[in-house]
Amino acid sequence: MERSLEMTPPVRPVHVAVLDDHQMVAEGIAARLNASRPPIEVVATVSSWGSLLAHPAFPVDVVILDLNLEDNIPVSTKLRALASAGSRAVVISRHTDSGSIHGVIQAGAAAFIAKTESAEALAATVLAAAEGTNEHSEAVTRALDEFQNAEDPGLGRQEHRALVLYAAGRSIKEVAFDMDTTEETIKSYIKRARRKYRAIGVDLGTKNLLRRYAIREGWITPE
Repeated sequence: MERSLEMTPPVRPVHVAVLDDHQMVAEGIAARLNASRPPIEVVATVSSWGSLLAHPAFPVDVVILDLNLEDNIPVSTKLRALASAGSRAVVISRHTDSGSIHGVIQAGAAAFIAKTESAEALAATVLAAAEGTNEHSEAVTRALDEFQNAEDPGLGRQEHRALVLYAAGRSIKEVAFDMDTTEETIKSYIKRARRKYRAIGVDLGTKNLLRRYAIREGWITPE
């Protein structure tokens, strides 16, 4: 009489999509993930948000989402859409400041990982996300702690208003008109506000840095 063999049920692959606006980067991440460890299977590599939503494999288990897509769609909007579709999100970025990390985690990302991390670390993060576990690396945990413990710059009401209006794209002249004061006064408000932020380790020295920070803090939204 032949002995029956126990059959081990096959492990279902974790279906993953990679979204990066540089197609070669997306394909590179996909190749390294597919070679790193089972049961990850990258089923889509796309370079735009619309391409992801229209892809026949979507929704997937996990979407690897580049934080810095230049499409003027807030990452919070993308994360809500992914959650509604039943996909978990692992956000990747070359920017690893505590504000960026805190923002995406608060907005619903399962995890954040720097683009400087290894493919093995990314694979482990993807698998944890697929299992419903929000595991953070030591660097991310440290950044979140730094954000929670960040000092208040102590801006005055007028300083904050001037900074927000300027970050929104208005000129010094337009901010002065909106606040019914002189251009020199507005320059003074913005200079003092930047100095106060610099004192707590936040560099808002250029308009680009200021705008990025303002979007992250929810002062303004991308147009």
